[in-house]
Amino acid sequence: MTRPADTAAQLVEVTDLAVSFGRDAREVKAVRGVSFAIRRGETFALVGESGSGKSVTALSLLQLLPYPFAWHPKGSIKVEGHEFMGAAMDTLHQIRGNRISMVFQEPMTSLNPLHNIERQINEVLSLHKGLAPGAARARTLELLQMVGLHDAEHRLGAYPHQLSGGQRQRVMIAMALANEPDLLIADEPTTAVDVTIQAQLLKLLRDLQRRLGMAVLLITHDLGIVRKMAERVAVMKDGAIVEEGATAAVFADPRHSYTQMLLAAEPKGAPLRPAAGAAAVMAGVDVKVHFPIKAGVFRRTVGYVKAVDGVTLTVRAGHTIGVVGESGSGKTTLGLALLRLLKSQGAIRFGDIDLQGKGFRAVRPLRREMQVVFQDPFGSLSPRMSVGQIVGEGLDIHRIGATADDRRALISGALREVGLDPETQDRYPHEFSGGQRQRIAIARAIVLKPKFIVLDEPTSALDMSVQAQIVDLLRELQRRHDLAYLFISHDLKVVRALASEVIVMRDGKVVELGPAESIFTAPRAPYTRALMAAAFELEAVETGAVRT
Repeated sequence: MTRPADTAAQLVEVTDLAVSFGRDAREVKAVRGVSFAIRRGETFALVGESGSGKSVTALSLLQLLPYPFAWHPKGSIKVEGHEFMGAAMDTLHQIRGNRISMVFQEPMTSLNPLHNIERQINEVLSLHKGLAPGAARARTLELLQMVGLHDAEHRLGAYPHQLSGGQRQRVMIAMALANEPDLLIADEPTTAVDVTIQAQLLKLLRDLQRRLGMAVLLITHDLGIVRKMAERVAVMKDGAIVEEGATAAVFADPRHSYTQMLLAAEPKGAPLRPAAGAAAVMAGVDVKVHFPIKAGVFRRTVGYVKAVDGVTLTVRAGHTIGVVGESGSGKTTLGLALLRLLKSQGAIRFGDIDLQGKGFRAVRPLRREMQVVFQDPFGSLSPRMSVGQIVGEGLDIHRIGATADDRRALISGALREVGLDPETQDRYPHEFSGGQRQRIAIARAIVLKPKFIVLDEPTSALDMSVQAQIVDLLRELQRRHDLAYLFISHDLKVVRALASEVIVMRDGKVVELGPAESIFTAPRAPYTRALMAAAFELEAVETGAVRT
């Protein structure tokens, strides 16, 4: 852990910061009188539940809030003693991306879908460093290799949609580090990254701090990462800091009841066991998804990326299969193939219905019974629709609910089930935190009462206490409605709490498949053992001992 010198100057000083959304009767006070300072070379962590104001505070540092809808009733933000609040646009341009960079929580919404990753990183280098094309390309490749992007040279021409969530996050980190900033704001930097890459990225950030004297503002719900990375920590609740101090002291002797609750929270309970003879809801036999690689002027196919390569599985009523593996292993692609959202080879059956070969019209009536919760909630929620419209869209399509009042009641019930106030259904996605948006996405799926749900990293954007609540909610919904889940995650602690069977994937293939208890306690494949070692080494940071 990097230790700043005692005489280190204050890099950033935040004093009595307040942030409100809207005005008059609709004003929402997101941040209430927050004060803290960040010294050169140190890591300062902001922790708290979704909606506590962590990300809004970070965006305020770069003046990136959506003005005039969001505004500062009061407060001061100084960078090396110079007032940044209300600064001229020229000053903002000099600071943003150069002195202070940010890794955003949701990379898919931060990357341009029309440009390949080489062009997007080159743009940062050319704007701030003035590098020539050849030098920019070499630096881009170096950055992508630094953040652990597999086969970086061949990924330069890839577009964001061609990368997994974890790979996109690594690209974002490379862009943020391109100009060697004085302060890196890392908003959930390892949210979409598997445990093995998480350890590499945390080591990378520490190494860069030592080399560059860079400070880090770390925003995360993972308290294990905070303990490992941060010298000081501030705990936020309802827009205010309730406790602040040296990380070791706060973790050893938390004074505030809210801090004590956060430190005690983690997913608990055992997965449900499917009843004997439970009906098969979704089955795939030798499922393959191969993406063509095109090259040359005429874009001829010169090879294939075997994203999913011969996977066989059966998900039964009341049954959860967990799919784990590193980013890019094919987990999400498998889920989309089973839902017929991607073309595939092999047999796919939903109940007694053979889905392969059926056209759009034939599959559409079944969509109500097959739902998905995507990894990136903000990218899957229309910014032009209210929460009620988003959750109720499926009700309209499938003609559920006789009247508008009936549909509104169903929407209210779904929002209550995921822990949201039904009165918020007239608000829009940008008014919610990342974790709250994920709950909206879950409500949209469960409102249709499906039989099968693909859960693609459903807890990745959630803090620890809400993770536990969502796991309990999913388990209760499964018990109540006999739901079948395909649960995709890199968080093995969450998988252990929810899945009764686990598939371990690597490079599109199944490395190991079996009962969850056997996979966690006695993994046979070397790759599975490496995953477990990485996951529970991080867990040992929280517990003081490695658990199996």
